[in-house]
Amino acid sequence: MMANRSGRHFLQIPGPTNVPDRVLEAIGQPTIDHRGPRFRHLTAEVLERLAAIFKTEGQVIIYPSSGTGAWEAALVNTLSPGDRLLMYETGHFATLWHALAERLGLAPQLMPGDWRSGVDVAALQDLLEQDTHHDIKAVCVVHNETSTGVTSDIPAVRASIQSAAHPALLMVDTISSLGSMDYRHDEWGIDVTVAGSQKGLMLPPGLGFNAVSDKALTASRTAALPRAYWDWQAVLSGNRDGFFPYTPATNLLFGLREASDMLLTEGLEAVFARHARFGEATRRAVKAWSLELLCRNPREYSNSLTAVMVPETIDADEFRALVLARFDMSLGNGLGRLAGKVFRIGHLGDFSDLMLMGSLSGIEMGLRAAGVPHQGGGAQEALAYLSE
Repeated sequence: MMANRSGRHFLQIPGPTNVPDRVLEAIGQPTIDHRGPRFRHLTAEVLERLAAIFKTEGQVIIYPSSGTGAWEAALVNTLSPGDRLLMYETGHFATLWHALAERLGLAPQLMPGDWRSGVDVAALQDLLEQDTHHDIKAVCVVHNETSTGVTSDIPAVRASIQSAAHPALLMVDTISSLGSMDYRHDEWGIDVTVAGSQKGLMLPPGLGFNAVSDKALTASRTAALPRAYWDWQAVLSGNRDGFFPYTPATNLLFGLREASDMLLTEGLEAVFARHARFGEATRRAVKAWSLELLCRNPREYSNSLTAVMVPETIDADEFRALVLARFDMSLGNGLGRLAGKVFRIGHLGDFSDLMLMGSLSGIEMGLRAAGVPHQGGGAQEALAYLSE
């Protein structure tokens, strides 16, 4: 039996994030008949709110799945065995999406990256221009790479496809940016947007999403990859009557309605501005500690998480373990090639200035307790910024 600890645990990983009490209470409602009129009304409400969050006039498809399921749904509904696609190595999750595409029998090309920068748009356009026979059927990129705290310029990616006069579909992973950072499915010309419930949408894990364009729906009619559970058409057909082709995650949909109401009542622009404040305050603290941000380019800083490099003599996982043991705070670990080299600070979702100051104070105490070489005053630097 674990010893009881006073106070509340600080969950500062970049997802799953803290779930608001309002959302937990909504999820805790009695389960209803998923074939009845009350559920039909719930389906209409959540789809309307999701469209506003994705900023689309098109269709949004909900799956009882993780974001990985939403990745697979995006691919199997639009592509055929052996199809070529371009993917960019922004970090660990980009490589996982690439590996999934390979297992599906596709032919993905992973453009190499340094895990500290976003998509190289010029290199992407060059490859598309070389593809004169239009063998490349899709470009797949991660908007906000959760493993690195680096964003990519999605409108510039779309512009590169247009400049190359290439018909490839554009698919974008927004799992750690939707509901936290500006994203515009329709305006930016996205064909499939992939998202999950457990980060900016402030829900537990368990829901995956595809927002789809008319072009993507057209591609789905001739796509030949096997699909059954992930079939868009089956979901859309059920949704027209307010239902799903399988038992939906009813209580998570209650939570989704409540979380969406919270975001839309605050206003998406205000939500994005709040996250921008958190990101800037955190980066000021890191710089004051004389530690290095993993993200190289200020134009690519993430506002939902910050990845911090530790000195070569320090094991980031040992530091994280000390922070958890001493101060009851969870920080994100380094993934893949970054294991032991970075820790990640999540500052997204249901989050406030005071929560951020508690987190940064805990990190600064941890740096001191662990003997990590640093300068003091990072939390004070963030406090001064947030007090302006």
